[in-house]
Amino acid sequence: MPEVAFLGRSNVGKSSVINSLLGTKVAKTSSTPGRTQAINFFEVRWPGKPQPEMLFVDLPGYGYSRVPKEISAQWSGFIDPYLTARPSLALCVVLVDLNIPPQASDKQLLQFLQGAHRPTLIVATKSDRLSTNRLPNAVAELAHELGNLHVVRYSAKTGIGREELWQEIRNAVADFRVPELGVNFG
Repeated sequence: MPEVAFLGRSNVGKSSVINSLLGTKVAKTSSTPGRTQAINFFEVRWPGKPQPEMLFVDLPGYGYSRVPKEISAQWSGFIDPYLTARPSLALCVVLVDLNIPPQASDKQLLQFLQGAHRPTLIVATKSDRLSTNRLPNAVAELAHELGNLHVVRYSAKTGIGREELWQEIRNAVADFRVPELGVNFG
């Protein structure tokens, strides 16, 4: 089954985006960054269909200094192999807070995913916090800073970008093929 992984810094809104997309609270949200400390899988089912269509995958956030070092040091031991070797990983959704400049860790993650040859989409979260006049320029600046990649603006609070993000996910899953099996999910 194809998997869509959600990655980003702590407190960028990964769980909120997942819950917003699914229309229900399946991923735990917290006002305290760094709470997600494992890879969490959520089945995505369409109404009236008994089998799940895909999995959403919530990965631990990076860049939060209050997570004990001995815990965050272990993350690369299971996150790196997941991102590099998982045959069912169809799309990596990298969430970046649109209200602050991209951090070095965001750029490092994108380079890592590019080196692993993973399909990647950037989602600019918390887009509702910018005025409608400022929003297009902020998205363009973010895209430029991150290598002119496509950026989807998103707000879990207002639903800005929800349909566009769903369309990007559907396209990635439809185009996805498990390399060893040669199975296409479209």
